[in-house]
Amino acid sequence: MTQTLSDARARRQALNLPYTHVNDFFIGGKWVPARGEERRDVTDPATNEVWGSVPSITTPELDDAVAAARSALPEWSALSGAQRAEYLLRIADEIEARADVLAATNTRENGSPISETRGAAANAAGIFRYFATLASWLDAEDVRPFPAGGAESLVEKDPIGVCGLIAPWNFPINLVVIKLAPALLAGSTVVIKPASPTPLSIRFIIEAVAAAGVPAGVVNLITGPGSSGDALVRHPDVNKIAFTGSTPVGRTIAAACGELLRPVTLELGGKSSAIVLPDADLDAMSSVLIRSCMRNTGQTCYISTRILAPASRYEEIVQMVGDTIVAAPQGDPLDETTVFGPVATRAQYDTVMGYLESAREEGARIVTGGGRASGFTDGEFIEPTVLADVTPEMTVAREEIFGPVITILRYDDSDGTADEAIALANNTEFGLGGLVFGADEDTALDVAKRVDSGSVGINFFGSNHAAPFGGRHDSGMGVEYGIEGLSAYLSYKSIHRKV
Repeated sequence: MTQTLSDARARRQALNLPYTHVNDFFIGGKWVPARGEERRDVTDPATNEVWGSVPSITTPELDDAVAAARSALPEWSALSGAQRAEYLLRIADEIEARADVLAATNTRENGSPISETRGAAANAAGIFRYFATLASWLDAEDVRPFPAGGAESLVEKDPIGVCGLIAPWNFPINLVVIKLAPALLAGSTVVIKPASPTPLSIRFIIEAVAAAGVPAGVVNLITGPGSSGDALVRHPDVNKIAFTGSTPVGRTIAAACGELLRPVTLELGGKSSAIVLPDADLDAMSSVLIRSCMRNTGQTCYISTRILAPASRYEEIVQMVGDTIVAAPQGDPLDETTVFGPVATRAQYDTVMGYLESAREEGARIVTGGGRASGFTDGEFIEPTVLADVTPEMTVAREEIFGPVITILRYDDSDGTADEAIALANNTEFGLGGLVFGADEDTALDVAKRVDSGSVGINFFGSNHAAPFGGRHDSGMGVEYGIEGLSAYLSYKSIHRKV
């Protein structure tokens, strides 16, 4: 597909986005002008145009944001869960009212196709509404008798305190909201630090919070480079950190929180596998392939970018995967028909291209793609790529690529089992997502149970707001979603009394 720069520019000029070059932070319930001079540009990865910028937080301003959250904590935590749930429901409504402009801003920040970002507001609202349903569990009296009798324990659920929420650039709205909603319901207050490439779309969430009447200081927003996130992690008045991002950065945050004995939730990288059983329906697999294995131009942590195909059907599966990827249009992410956009940044472009070069050097077969996308004079466009004849020791089979690349490995199914496929799936340092494709659901379930991962889908993958989501091994610590995700923002106290 050929993208004309004039068409791309015309789409962008028609947007008339309210937030471009801004110079303030949200602290203590209002937009406060930045005092420092350092700024961070926001670049559209589809055109390489710098179209926005934000200020970088200074140390005194960070102190102000944390102090605002600390000051708001007593009043906010004194409300019942049911009262805070009412705020969550109002926030959800306000987010949905901003759906279109939020989606367009998100797409300009990171190049996610508009067909993807149009769902961000509805999904964020759904997360707030789900956590609002947990208010009755939060408010319920929890009394537990002593096993020997004669006494009982009253278990209190207290808010953990001031939380630092640090989000990545690939899904800058929902990966904040899965932290923000449970923190607010729990009675905690927050300081949000978005990723440097995507600091503008989150302002619509702040707008929604303010419009919902959330008390001043409960939610605060800062912007700046990675060093600002590190300063938030180490701030002496922060009680908990929640971070989504790369495993190397997660290790650094975990080390700091370990030193400070500070609770932390980490959702990190992945290298998930899709095990294709010999009886799999390939037409059905094709219909969910992109969503499950190359969502958001491959920039999704849980997607199964390693397809493990049985030797008995290997070439048939390679053909299906290649045909499915080739048929999906790549283009301007603001075009409603686009499935694959650019990668989010120049640094990510260079990283993915480096992995493709390693695949060539190590002997992988390029089924489709493999280089810079033709027809794009500007932007960080990489051809959606399918690599076959990939072996477990290849770099592209072991490391997270985070771009539009699928690898297909062969497993031996001559013994009538999936044992080798399961061993391959588990032969990784990560453990975040996974898939099993198979017609016999009992067999697929048995295989899914043997995959060492935090989440596994059978014939599709989707996140359930009511079920815990988190990684094992190098994919993270702790979980988000569900009652378990809410518990991460609580501090438990047992009060023992005679009866």
